[in-house]
Amino acid sequence: MSLPDPGGTVVITGIGELVTCDGSGDAGLGLRTGAAVVVEDGRIAWIGDSAAAPDADRRVDLEGRAVSPGFVDSHSHLVFDGDRSAEFAARMTGERYDGGGIGVSVAATRAASDDRLRELVGQRVREMRDQGTTTVEIKSGYGLTVEDEARSLSIASEFTTETTFLGAHVVPPEARGERAAYLDLVTGPMLEACAPYAKWADVFCEPNSPHAFTEDESRAVLAAAREAGLGLRVHGNQLGHGPGVQLAVELGAASVDHCTYLSDADIDALVGSAATTVATLLPGVEFSTRSPYPDARKLLDAGVSIALATDCNPGTCYSSSMPFVIALAVREMGMTPGEAVWAATAGSAKALRRNDIGRVAVGGPADLAVLDAPSHLHLAYRAGVPIARAVSETRGVPSSS
Repeated sequence: MSLPDPGGTVVITGIGELVTCDGSGDAGLGLRTGAAVVVEDGRIAWIGDSAAAPDADRRVDLEGRAVSPGFVDSHSHLVFDGDRSAEFAARMTGERYDGGGIGVSVAATRAASDDRLRELVGQRVREMRDQGTTTVEIKSGYGLTVEDEARSLSIASEFTTETTFLGAHVVPPEARGERAAYLDLVTGPMLEACAPYAKWADVFCEPNSPHAFTEDESRAVLAAAREAGLGLRVHGNQLGHGPGVQLAVELGAASVDHCTYLSDADIDALVGSAATTVATLLPGVEFSTRSPYPDARKLLDAGVSIALATDCNPGTCYSSSMPFVIALAVREMGMTPGEAVWAATAGSAKALRRNDIGRVAVGGPADLAVLDAPSHLHLAYRAGVPIARAVSETRGVPSSS
């Protein structure tokens, strides 16, 4: 099912369930039945009862299918080459993930041509779109030289406005004996070269990994990025208890991602900063690493702002499927289907500090997902079945048509 090409007006009728995420009703989904939507030049011009729908240039009958906001994938690493499937197989037999495998992707990405990387990112973005994603954040982090990080972000910026500088992903193998020098590179020449292509900066703040960054190192990276005018994001508390959440809250980061190991003090900090700092949960990582899942139920009940994202990457979650993430959140993290859909749309939009996406509203972009099912419940109910597809022009992912 696809909509006509943008241009003029299109009235969409036969919507079995319209998920607006307007904040009303169960989980804030703002569910409507018997509704129609008018799209004009790629934006939503009207929402109302189907019987009262105005005339339009074209009409599309969805024959009872559900419509939701397009998914917002606020954490991904799409600029990479190389294959780490053997690493996944080893983890399934008990090998523990510690971040060291990133070096394999770094070597392959450095060796790839610009055209090769551009082709790979395009394929992954189309794959996301074919599963209902309309906005994606893309990080660098597999170059880890000034030139390779800058070209990664330049390529990412061809596919999304939500680009994130992640020179502080891990310390690359050639710099392991010179951590201070590498930190100076990240906060100096590398940041300067990458800032023109980046909206955000991120850091893997994880003292439990010898390859990632300590609290003091992470603070230096984030302070320099903020001085350069970039918004802040943090990988935190993934492999064990650590300072990532507290640092993200202290510095006003838009999102702290993973949040697998949280203390009561971490949860209190996230509750106190719920208006500004979102906890982005990435259950595909726990699935792919045999790690414990975050307790989303506890976080929601406490009042933490939550987003869901794929963390699509070659090592710890090579899945681009937001519906899969929603199903995992419901099955493994104690979320209701409605809460999971909200977190994958409006919640992830908040993690990007966007209020124009992740919802269906008059005046907003027509970033829609059509489900080959009558309601949003089927996203978790029919796990693994490709029932969602993005069908309109977007502000984060180019059309796959």
